Amino acid sequence: MNKQELISSVADAAGLSKADASKACEAVFDTITGALAGGTEVRLVGFGTFSTTHRKASTGRNPRTGEAMQIPASIQPKFKAGKGLKDAVN
Repeated sequence: MNKQELISSVADAAGLSKADASKACEAVFDTITGALAGGTEVRLVGFGTFSTTHRKASTGRNPRTGEAMQIPASIQPKFKAGKGLKDAVN
């Protein structure tokens, strides 16, 4: 499912126009992104938890040349599925 299919599904399920569903989906995505950028964890009980994790700087290799290269430290987003989501999928 891509973003447009998600918006269509939300519009149908909630009885909204596609424009309103698009605004709602964008607002949810922007809110989660903003919270993660600010270092806050987002917990949706029964669905899952969005959080961030710190990756240390490391040394990698260029696959073409085999040359060593430095990979900088970064902050990575992470999602852990909740029990309700796991049960629904299984």
